[in-house]
Amino acid sequence: MPIAAHTRRRKTADGTLVVFSSCSTLGLYCPNLLLLLLAGLLLDAVAGEMPWLRVPHPVVVIGWAVAALEGVLNHPWYDSAARRRRGAFTVVVTVGAATTVGIGGHGLAMMIPYAWGLEVFLIGILIAQRSLYQHVVAVAHGLAHGGLQGGRLSVARICGRNPSRLSESGVVRSAIESCAENFNDGVVAPVFWYGLCGLPGLLVYKTVNTLDSMIGHYNERYRAFGYTAARLDDLLNWVPSRLAGLLLVGAAIFVPTAQPWRAFVTMIQDARKHRSPNAGWPEAAMAGALGLALAGPRCYLEYRVADAWIGASGRKEAEVRDIFRALGLFVLACVLNTMMVFLVWSSLL
Repeated sequence: MPIAAHTRRRKTADGTLVVFSSCSTLGLYCPNLLLLLLAGLLLDAVAGEMPWLRVPHPVVVIGWAVAALEGVLNHPWYDSAARRRRGAFTVVVTVGAATTVGIGGHGLAMMIPYAWGLEVFLIGILIAQRSLYQHVVAVAHGLAHGGLQGGRLSVARICGRNPSRLSESGVVRSAIESCAENFNDGVVAPVFWYGLCGLPGLLVYKTVNTLDSMIGHYNERYRAFGYTAARLDDLLNWVPSRLAGLLLVGAAIFVPTAQPWRAFVTMIQDARKHRSPNAGWPEAAMAGALGLALAGPRCYLEYRVADAWIGASGRKEAEVRDIFRALGLFVLACVLNTMMVFLVWSSLL
């Protein structure tokens, strides 16, 4: 689907002139996709995930499907090649379903008057600006009001570290790293793929990202089965992750205590030190901007990694105030991301 739309005019029976924008790939009448995206970004910023709706979040539904397929297809008695094939089949089924739902859902939303509001709603709940802010700030509040144990409980909700092994500075660094990485996964990449491919692109990205988070682990159970999911997630995040890093560098320009040049240099020099080909870009930009050392040796629930430090010359003893500094950068980067969408939209008018 194109991100631009062609304007058409029709007269109703009573002579009223109605203006449509057509998405030429699907041949549907719809408002400009980037305008829907801007509305969805605003909705997310104001309302977040809206848990009061009492309906399952789309990502939860995707997770149910992935868990069901994994339970049926991933058994330890299969060899690695068979498990890899079965994992690839899981990706094909779930991504195919997401594509079908995205195309069909967009088509229905555009053909029914004002039903495009449902697409705005979906965009709003599938982008995670507000919810990420809330989860990260909860770590700071947990440390402030519940001490180390409170911080560990809060950070365990947003990262896969072994919380019992984290010191207070480890909790703070984990929260900041999650903020940086999920700025890409939860904000920049969904916006990028919706802008490029519309609702199908957004749903496919969220499906692949969910697959990676559930089965893309480097352990005995998932190493082969989750191989395709992990590689596809790497591919879909390649461009957005680098854009996310640049947005954090740009945000640092407007924060008096941040260091934009150091953010840029650290991103260029250290991003590839991360074991992920993509997560290192926003994390390195965040580390440089805040003058912190992030990543490094750390313990997950099932294994320990001895990775290099990103921004090694920075402070390793991060403090609670650094979480709020990181959140300030995150908010400004979200604003820049929205402004970028607005500028592209306005240039296409």
